[in-house]
Amino acid sequence: MKLNRSPLVLALAAIALAATLSACAPLIIGGAAVGAIMAFDRRTSGAQLEDEGIELRGASRLREAMRDRAHVNITSYNRQVLLTGEVPNEQLKQTAEQVISGVENVKGIVNELAVMPSTTLAQRSNDTLITGKVKASLVDDRELYVGAFKVVTERGVVYLMGRVTQRESDKATQIARNTSGVQRVVRIFEIITDEEVRRITPQLGRSTPLPAMAPARAPAPAAPSAAPAPMPEPAAATQPAAPRSVQPTPLPPVR
Repeated sequence: MKLNRSPLVLALAAIALAATLSACAPLIIGGAAVGAIMAFDRRTSGAQLEDEGIELRGASRLREAMRDRAHVNITSYNRQVLLTGEVPNEQLKQTAEQVISGVENVKGIVNELAVMPSTTLAQRSNDTLITGKVKASLVDDRELYVGAFKVVTERGVVYLMGRVTQRESDKATQIARNTSGVQRVVRIFEIITDEEVRRITPQLGRSTPLPAMAPARAPAPAAPSAAPAPMPEPAAATQPAAPRSVQPTPLPPVR
């Protein structure tokens, strides 16, 4: 399948590469390179803040536990944590997972750490370029809402995260697979229904048609003077409804 390419590909790739070249820390908080252009997504504002907190606290704790012995990326989406990168042995891989399991608000961990030497700066830069190209291709596709996705690339493997429908999942996977440089695609999606997407849409600032205004009626004639009617009692304040808990639908990785 031939994908439509636009100048946005180069822009995204350039921004992402600049971020990579300016940050060489062994622990990387995921998804921030081109996140500024994705102002809206399908998480609640509370979930977005929780994800930021999980990434910050997780990175700090991993840094204390591992020092400079590993290259670990931590990415949180709707409190589901993805660990990518390289560690020198299986023990440190399990240590990383244990550390993250102790972070507040984490509801699941996908441990994709590889037991191998750390990648070079050139390899990480190439991964960042791939991430930029995949995101740009998602932007180019008018049937997809790019704010619903988070893209992470490690050693040519693209990880797709987000709250999407099954149709969006399949289409985004096909786009990623057809991006140059991609070795493999792994989906870590929370599958939602079309009805849930429609319910979320007004929260994303998209325009929605307003109901037609009824024609104004002429004012009714004033009633004869009488004693003023008593004022109604103020209505009691209603409590906001509790947020609905959404359970993610597990999806096996695409190998």
